[in-house]
Amino acid sequence: MSITAERKTQLIKEYATVEGDTGSPEVQVAILTERINNLTEHFKGHKKDNHSRRGLLAMVSSRRSLLDYLKKKEEARYTKLITSLGIRR
Repeated sequence: MSITAERKTQLIKEYATVEGDTGSPEVQVAILTERINNLTEHFKGHKKDNHSRRGLLAMVSSRRSLLDYLKKKEEARYTKLITSLGIRR
């Protein structure tokens, strides 16, 4: 369900704005998207796992807040991020 340390490091390297960047909205959204995709796959086999579903909804809400912040601050970065992650508007 969660992502491996190697995958997380790979996402950080791919979406970091500067060297050593782990807290930018791009990195946070990329990590949340990976976790959301993993949980979505989990629910295909475990339809009644409502405890994990609550966590999924919290992650989606957190990702939405970060994306709204990024869109408000710099729309070009927002557009680039959602196209690279394949998130719809």
